[in-house]
Amino acid sequence: MNFKSQRDNDEVNLDVTPLVDVVFLLVIFFMVATTFKHNAEINIVLPESTEELAEARPDAINIGIDARGNISIDDKPLLNAKMSTIKEAISESAVGLKEPPVIISADANATHQSVISVMDAARQLGLIRITFATLKIEEE
Repeated sequence: MNFKSQRDNDEVNLDVTPLVDVVFLLVIFFMVATTFKHNAEINIVLPESTEELAEARPDAINIGIDARGNISIDDKPLLNAKMSTIKEAISESAVGLKEPPVIISADANATHQSVISVMDAARQLGLIRITFATLKIEEE
């Protein structure tokens, strides 16, 4: 006599393949939907000029100023636009460089005061080779 019930022989199988597929699709969706914009970047629209642009130099200190007056030095944004903060950041970027040129990439709508503050900080640190990045306009 067999007193075992049929339920003991039945094993419960859980198929996780559809679950893995759904999770995989969600991961792909979020990877595609996410923007990969760096927080360190600031949006700068350079002013136009008829002059040719000089070649970029690896030993230069690159300073960016956006339209709101936010400043970044060598792609590192500053917390504020105080003179002491600007001078400290420029001096950190100039470590190990002998008379580096300073390239200021100021937005066309940046305030004059923010540009002058950066120039003044560089001058106080003894950096006198200052130039501005511009876009070349096509002459008609």
